[in-house]
Amino acid sequence: MKKLLYTTVCWLSLAHAFGQDSTRITTNFKDTVAVKPDTSYWQKSFSGGINFNQASFSNWSGGGVNSVALGAVVAARAFYEKEKMSWDNTADLQLGYVTQVGTTRKAADQLILISVLGRKIAPKWDLFVSGTFNTFFAPGYRYDKLPADQPRLKVSNFFAPAQLTFGVGVAYRPNDWFSLRMSPVAPRFTFVSDDAVRVRELSDGTFVADPTQVAYGVQPGRKTRTEWLAFQLQTVINRNLTQNIALNARYQLFTVYENLRNVNHRLDLLLTAKVSRYLNTTFGLIALYNKDFSSSLQIQQTLAIGLVYNISSFRQKRDPLKSTDPLPGRF
Repeated sequence: MKKLLYTTVCWLSLAHAFGQDSTRITTNFKDTVAVKPDTSYWQKSFSGGINFNQASFSNWSGGGVNSVALGAVVAARAFYEKEKMSWDNTADLQLGYVTQVGTTRKAADQLILISVLGRKIAPKWDLFVSGTFNTFFAPGYRYDKLPADQPRLKVSNFFAPAQLTFGVGVAYRPNDWFSLRMSPVAPRFTFVSDDAVRVRELSDGTFVADPTQVAYGVQPGRKTRTEWLAFQLQTVINRNLTQNIALNARYQLFTVYENLRNVNHRLDLLLTAKVSRYLNTTFGLIALYNKDFSSSLQIQQTLAIGLVYNISSFRQKRDPLKSTDPLPGRF
């Protein structure tokens, strides 16, 4: 009876999450689940993981600091394809915190949504329009180079900054794991909804809050900056290096025509190694160069092992090295 009840619950959960639009759904808990035939031309995937690290010391002569770290990563995709039309939607979400000696700090934070509507004009070429949105989930602080009486200084928040970029152009897709999108028309909107993230550097090298400063390219007294005449290039790689190791990478270049020397670069990379059915090891890297954000190269790197759950209704590829498991179409 318990087994029957468990099977029924799993079936209802999968049916609710993915509808009735695929003949095969794969998960990391069960190889395949049969559902009704595909009638909607949609393929969907979801990958979610939780990472936890903990260290505790009591009367330890070697020294040490008690710490707890918790992080969550979600990658989801919904892809529609019928004849010459396609619509690809992805979400890349990440949030993590670490607590040491009673102090909690943010360790990772990212919210990226991408939508691309395309029409095939040749076997390897598409015309497309796209939208890319990115911001943070929670407030972020800096803890160094501050006055002695100031323990932290807010430097980011939800929608502070946030960027929304539209693109119109042509895409080169020679295979199912690589694409190059070029947008000669790519207006971008930058938002700063919280003036508390505006800071100023003093002569002694310390930083203080100052609402009269420019933040992320947005002038004081304003909430939005618009860059109408701009060019954007995006390169996407989504491939399994082996059956247990997946590489997902995205590179983005952005520049305005009136100042071609000021080029923004962003690289997002995620390498996932499957340890077992329930455990994954992930290495993440974000490299950002944007003079409106910082005069120096910014890097965020994470390495974690934790529980993972994958579910996908994407059709299986003939070549296993080109398959979309375990993180189909993350970008």
